[in-house]
Amino acid sequence: MAEGTSSGGGNSGLAFIVGGLVVIVAVLAFFMMSGGFTQKKKVDVNISASAPKLPDAPKAPGG
Repeated sequence: MAEGTSSGGGNSGLAFIVGGLVVIVAVLAFFMMSGGFTQKKKVDVNISASAPKLPDAPKAPGG
């Protein structure tokens, strides 16, 4: 009686593993085609800013 039914549990697990491998291969291919592993960018950022001299505050009245 139970011979004709199949749940497909093994196939869905296999499909999940194969789908994960396809995603990993796609990400690796993207990085390899765009040069993501070989590009070395040297960025030199030199920021020097001096704060302006503010005028002295006025003295308080009466004291």
